[in-house]
Amino acid sequence: MCGILGLMSSENVAQEIYDGLLTLQHRGQDSAGIVTFDNKFHLKKGNGLVKDVFRTKNMIRLTGNMGIGHTRYPTAGSYNAEESQPFYVNSPFGIALVHNGNLTNYNELKKQVIEKEMRFLNTKSDSEVLLNIVAHELRAMNSNKLTPEQIFKAMEEVYKKVKGSYSVVALVAGHGLIAFRDPYGIRPLILGKKDSKMTSDYVIASESVSLDTLGFDYIADIQPGEVVFIDTKFQIHKKICAKKRSWAPCLFEWVYIARPDSTLDGISVYKTRLRLGEYLAKRIKKEKLDIDVVIPVPDSARSSAIPLAHELGVKYREGLVKNRYIGRTFIMPNQSQRQRSIRFKLNPIKLEFKDKNVLLVDDSIVRGNTSKRIVGMVRNAGAKKVYFASCAPPLVSPCVYGVDMPTRKDLLAYNLSEETIAKVIGADKVIYQTLEDLEKAAKEGNKDITSFCGACFSGKYPTPEVTEEVLKEVEEVRKLSHPSPEENSEPLSLL
Repeated sequence: MCGILGLMSSENVAQEIYDGLLTLQHRGQDSAGIVTFDNKFHLKKGNGLVKDVFRTKNMIRLTGNMGIGHTRYPTAGSYNAEESQPFYVNSPFGIALVHNGNLTNYNELKKQVIEKEMRFLNTKSDSEVLLNIVAHELRAMNSNKLTPEQIFKAMEEVYKKVKGSYSVVALVAGHGLIAFRDPYGIRPLILGKKDSKMTSDYVIASESVSLDTLGFDYIADIQPGEVVFIDTKFQIHKKICAKKRSWAPCLFEWVYIARPDSTLDGISVYKTRLRLGEYLAKRIKKEKLDIDVVIPVPDSARSSAIPLAHELGVKYREGLVKNRYIGRTFIMPNQSQRQRSIRFKLNPIKLEFKDKNVLLVDDSIVRGNTSKRIVGMVRNAGAKKVYFASCAPPLVSPCVYGVDMPTRKDLLAYNLSEETIAKVIGADKVIYQTLEDLEKAAKEGNKDITSFCGACFSGKYPTPEVTEEVLKEVEEVRKLSHPSPEENSEPLSLL
């Protein structure tokens, strides 16, 4: 769930890319990078938040009227600065690339790139492999100046090879920007435009909020399997280059990942979360619980908690205060950092809990440790009873498409009932959203999308190459790439 952005303008783009990355910081806190082009590439990237990676001296030398940027949330590779994006190769033409998603056939592609194409890989990142695949296919066109038709032909070959989830923006020196999205549209990618003094400027971003804040008008969501090429004359060329297309955007985008002020694939994140609260309230009514107050776990559950409280006819209160200077704990690099940050992230307003039956509303529960701590915090603040509502269904299977979720045995809901989960986190009752209602809440925003990726909730993956063997391999790789003394600790929930 990285954030990516590409921009073409009649003026220098570095500042706008920087500003755009700030709007995508919630999608990745590990590292950030920008590359611009003005007959040569100018690159700056490194570990840390956007505001920490770039200084005035960096921005001054990032010249050029086209460029790309990235905020990284690691799911493949490591946490080293070398893994930060954009990645770059000098042949053919010079290509820089940013990628959001995860390739499910990484090992196969890596072997092909190294052994057959005789290319050197400097990192363990699947994004670097993807860049080399794109470079190889563009080189195969055997042309000094690529036409749109040649680019589309090369991308047809890329689609034949690459599996998994990928939303990508690539900068090809002397040619322009190429943006493309996997045949299932799992990760979002949006095209925007604004008129400038000399021409029309274009932006491609992970979320519509970037278009809004940079003053661009929405043109379209890039379609599953679609390639968009913006040439140096600011002309747009589009083509569907993947033979098999089946829309399956990730439901977790609307539950947790995206900002509430974004619209993805025509579906408002905010309105979807409002509907999740309404649907969850109907489930809770059937339980006939004695609830005095509804309190959200900030921030992503807030939009759902407000209509939920309204439907129940119960007071809504902000009882947990969030420290704004601590980032999203779920996307922190490791478990120890997440656990330490949680201690300082939330603090209860005791008068909202004392002698009350409280319904806590969170976006989801992953491992359970965070939920357990919050429930304990609320009880210590004087609550009589603590009920816990999850806006997402039970998480039972890992994501292989770009969200760093744990192995199945580390997911709290895997093989456990709601009653047992309540005991584990110390709540009097746990109520989950149903997958049917989650799909319904999203689908209501765009009825043209008839299916979604809800694999983490159902164990059913939309791409056919994800088999039980692949899942076991993914889980083994995750154990090796996430060494932790907490390996056998209780599961942790998501904030």
